[in-house]
Amino acid sequence: MQRIPCVLMRGGTSKGPVFLASDLPSSTQERDELLLAIMGSGHELEIDGIGGGSPQTSKVAIVSPSAHPDADVDYLFVQVMVSQRRVDTAPNCGNMLCAVGPFAIEQGLVPVSGAVTRVRIRNLNTNTFVDSEVQTPDGKVRYEGDTAIDGVPGTAAPIKLTFLDAAGSKTGKLFPTGQVLDWFDDIPVTCIDMAMPMLIVEACRLGKRGDESPAELDADQDFLRRLEALRLRAGMAMGLGDVSDKVIPKPVLVSTPRAGGTLQVRYFMPSNCHRSLAITGSIGLATACVSEGSVISRMFGERLPRDLEQVRLEHPSGAIEVALARTGADGKTIRAAVIRTARRLFSGEVYVPAAQRLAS
Repeated sequence: MQRIPCVLMRGGTSKGPVFLASDLPSSTQERDELLLAIMGSGHELEIDGIGGGSPQTSKVAIVSPSAHPDADVDYLFVQVMVSQRRVDTAPNCGNMLCAVGPFAIEQGLVPVSGAVTRVRIRNLNTNTFVDSEVQTPDGKVRYEGDTAIDGVPGTAAPIKLTFLDAAGSKTGKLFPTGQVLDWFDDIPVTCIDMAMPMLIVEACRLGKRGDESPAELDADQDFLRRLEALRLRAGMAMGLGDVSDKVIPKPVLVSTPRAGGTLQVRYFMPSNCHRSLAITGSIGLATACVSEGSVISRMFGERLPRDLEQVRLEHPSGAIEVALARTGADGKTIRAAVIRTARRLFSGEVYVPAAQRLAS
């Protein structure tokens, strides 16, 4: 057996190992094969690895010093499929992103700079930039605090993530089809690329209320087939090609809120309903809320002001709030920020079969 340095971390509502890029093979194929072995991919429980048997707990973050002048570290997100021996590096993950700042500081990649340390992160999946503000009183990362986020028990120290240039993360355009609203047969949809390419559709258009549990939605095979058909069509319309083997775009059901929020959502990954909501998804949904003519805008009409600065998105585990600000000379560029938490769970070495190729 061979050993690789590893830190297991919770980031937001996700969990997974975080590695230094220098501890992994430089070859993409060898790296991916190694990660499949580490996580135990190909088995529904990932029983022969450290994966958690669900998309939210089968994620990997790879961190390295950045050569870019606007970043301190580079972050590559890897979604490791649970039942299939396959990885996807097309999307970003804002939840695992929460763990990157603390990890970078504790690994000595970024020096502490006061009570709060800003870590400038370049996401290699999308070539976008995020500022992470980490609590560092007394010269070290503090994980304990009073901030609670829905979907995670207890409280922890806040980590503020500000997405600096999230529009067109994969396609180069905020609305990749060239329109805020598209019609797929008789169903109006919004195809948006803000931190994460997504297909947004009103729940009632697919025969749903929008407040169903993830288990209830996952059990409806006819519904899932209809949703996947829309997603495949959106992939072509957004210039992503055949997305049958990709996890983007993410399909999202939206409906009127039930608990005083701005909007109720059910976010898919893409074939299973997320038990909460991806941070990158929340950025795009909040932006769609203030985009005139979008599916969400049409749902609410004048009840949803275009100058909205705070969006509260209800999901199966509670809600997440997104702060919106307009920047640039024309005031039309949207910048979004969220407050999340993270925790270091353990550090040590993960074992892999001797046949696996390690870093050279």
